Amino acid sequence: MDELAIKVEKLSKIFKLPREKNSSIKSSIINFYKRKKGYELQSALNDVSFEIKKGEFFGIVGRNGSGKSTLLKLIAGIYTPNSGHIHVDGKLTPFIELGVGFNPELSGRENVFLNGALMGFNRKDMRVLYKDIVEFAELKKFMDQKLKNYSSGMQVRLAFSIAIHAKSDILLIDEVLAVGDEAFQQKCFSVFEKYKAAKKTIVLVTHDMGIVERFCDRALMLQDGVVTKIGHPRTVAYLYSEVNKEAYAIKKTEQERQKGYTENIKIIVLDPKTKTPKKRFRHGELALIHLSWERSGVKHAGVTIMKQSGEYIFGTNTYGDNKILRGGSKDIYYALRLSVGPGEYFLKAGLSGKTDKEVLGFVEEGPSIIVEMPKDETQWGGVAFLPHAWGDKDVKL
Repeated sequence: MDELAIKVEKLSKIFKLPREKNSSIKSSIINFYKRKKGYELQSALNDVSFEIKKGEFFGIVGRNGSGKSTLLKLIAGIYTPNSGHIHVDGKLTPFIELGVGFNPELSGRENVFLNGALMGFNRKDMRVLYKDIVEFAELKKFMDQKLKNYSSGMQVRLAFSIAIHAKSDILLIDEVLAVGDEAFQQKCFSVFEKYKAAKKTIVLVTHDMGIVERFCDRALMLQDGVVTKIGHPRTVAYLYSEVNKEAYAIKKTEQERQKGYTENIKIIVLDPKTKTPKKRFRHGELALIHLSWERSGVKHAGVTIMKQSGEYIFGTNTYGDNKILRGGSKDIYYALRLSVGPGEYFLKAGLSGKTDKEVLGFVEEGPSIIVEMPKDETQWGGVAFLPHAWGDKDVKL
C-alpha cells in the first residue's frame, strides 16, 4: 500500500428500493397485514476491484446508472458497502453532490466555516483560508447573503473552492462541475493541471471523454455495476463511445423523427458515394449534407457543426464563401471533411435572403453524427486535427 492512494477489493453495494409508498397510516397498516414485501433489491456495484496510485489522475466513466457516483460515495465513506473493502492512504476531500454540507439558511460566509469544521479545520485555520476561498469563487459581494439565494452555479463555485483549499492528498470529483459556466470550468482545469504537477491524487467521474483524454493517467469503465475496462484513457474513451453510440443513435433518431424540422428546412447527412443516409463516420471522412426547403426567396444557406456539449466547431455559409444559389433553388448539397476528434456532433442550418443578416429560416438542432477514431490512428487529441510537421528551425508544412 506504500505506493497506493486507494485500493478497492471485491466491492459490492445493494440498495433496497421501495415498491410502493405508504401515503397514509391506513395504507401502512393494510400493506403490513397483507405481508407485502415493500422493497426490491438493486445491485449498484458487483465485485469491483481496482487500485489507484499516489499522484495518479484516475477517471471513472460509464453511462447513467452504471454505478459511478455510488462508487465515489463508497470511497468517500458516505455509503457503506455490503461486501468488500476500501483502503485509503491519505487525507481525502469529496466534491460529490451539490449542497452536501451546506445549510441554505446560513450565509455564504457561515457555510465556509461550517464546511471547514466538517473537514476538520478549526476557526483559526479557516480565517487564514477564507480570503483565498472567496477570491477563487469570485463571490465576495455575495458572502453575506443566505445560500438559498445563490444560483446552482454559485454554490458549485463556493463548494469547489472550499474543497481545493482543504490541502488534502486525494480529491474526489463528481460530474457536478458541469453545472459551472465556461469560465469557471477553465479555472477547474487549471486546478487539475496544478494538482497533476504537485502529484496529488484525483479521482474524477465524468461523461466528457475530452477531459478523460486530456488529464487522466488511467481510466476505468463501469457498465451495470461491473468493471469492463481499466487502462489507457484513450482506450477507455473509445470503448465508452462504442457502448454509447448505439443507444444514443436510436434515441436521437426517434427524437428527430418526432420533432421534425422548423421553417420547413430538411437536413439529411449522406454517404458521398452511395448517397444514402449515414450517421457514423471515421475521422477524416467526407460527409455530404443535403439541405432542402419549401420557402421562396432563399439566396443563401449555411451549416454549422457543434459538439453535443455545445462547443462551436465550424460554420460557414454560401454568402461568406461567395457561392451563388441558382435562381429558384429549393436545395443545395454541402460536402464537409470531418477532420475533428472522436465524439458526438450535431448540425445547425440556416437560410437567408440577399445577405446573411436577412434570416428566412433556422434549424437550432438538426441531425446528429458520430465521428470515430480508427484504432491505428496516430496519437493526437483535441476537438480538431491541425496539419503539422516536425523538424529543425526551418521546418515547413
